[in-house]
Amino acid sequence: MAEHGALLLLLMALAVTMAPPSAAFLVQPQPNLLTYHNGAVLSGDIPVSILWYGRFTPAQKAVVSDFLLSLSAPPRGAPSSSPSPSVAQWWSSINRLYLSKAAAVSKNGANGAGARNARVVLAGQVSDEACSLGKNLKMSQLPALAAAARPAKAGGIALVLTAQDVAVEGFCASRCGHHGSYGGGAGSSSRAAYAWVGNPAAQCPGQCAWPFHQPAYGPQAPPLVPPSGDAGMDGAVISVASMVAGAVTNPFGDGFYQGDRAAPLEAATACAGVYASGAYPGYAGRLLVDAATGASYNAHGARGRKYLLPALFDPDTSACSTLV
Repeated sequence: MAEHGALLLLLMALAVTMAPPSAAFLVQPQPNLLTYHNGAVLSGDIPVSILWYGRFTPAQKAVVSDFLLSLSAPPRGAPSSSPSPSVAQWWSSINRLYLSKAAAVSKNGANGAGARNARVVLAGQVSDEACSLGKNLKMSQLPALAAAARPAKAGGIALVLTAQDVAVEGFCASRCGHHGSYGGGAGSSSRAAYAWVGNPAAQCPGQCAWPFHQPAYGPQAPPLVPPSGDAGMDGAVISVASMVAGAVTNPFGDGFYQGDRAAPLEAATACAGVYASGAYPGYAGRLLVDAATGASYNAHGARGRKYLLPALFDPDTSACSTLV
């Protein structure tokens, strides 16, 4: 359903070296066409179940699982577990910019009825290290893998992560990740949302791990230092963030999106390549830098982690909203 249009946008952006300033700065996207199509969104407690397909080290798994844990803000009145800017603050923008609008529209009879703030809950993790479906996957096989993630209940997301030696149809060539749905037909309450992201470390770090690797095309600036020390996994987190945001705001193709329903631009993918203020093609923006490690980041997470997260499109201003 929702292809990772961010990859194509990013490659196009990196290739733009002679455009005038008004065209080059991604933080000033096209006039707002990213609208709510009166369909379903995910809200409330959203259980996310992970299927690790192929071999991942415990350290690699922790990068993603800690990110998901970081999305939920502590209960009201409790001290914040992460300094500002935080992953939870980034996620709060999804609630403010998207889910609140779906809730307001639902009062007039739209399908977003009952939409409220979304709270991501890490529900469980399973591994298929032996790669039961092989190491050369078709897109049509992803729903079966999503079902194997054992999502906890309706309204959740099955997240499939494929290892660096697993090839997935279209990976690198046209997408870094994907989200869609499986189960019942259109309008069925049995449909479930899923997302898939691959570890790009071996296959396409220049496309799907930028800016932690030199870009495959365009201006060749030195790569940034990844917060976890693993460029592939930090790049994967960027895609996980984008796909989870898309799965929540446009789970079944009739929520928030811009353009072609089959290849939409969504909350994060509409701002491909933008991570901080001042971003332009080939430059991620004015990021924070860890004084001890030299790592670049824009959000603090659980367990003292630091992450680089994509900007989110603000439908009210038709601009990309960044944490820093």
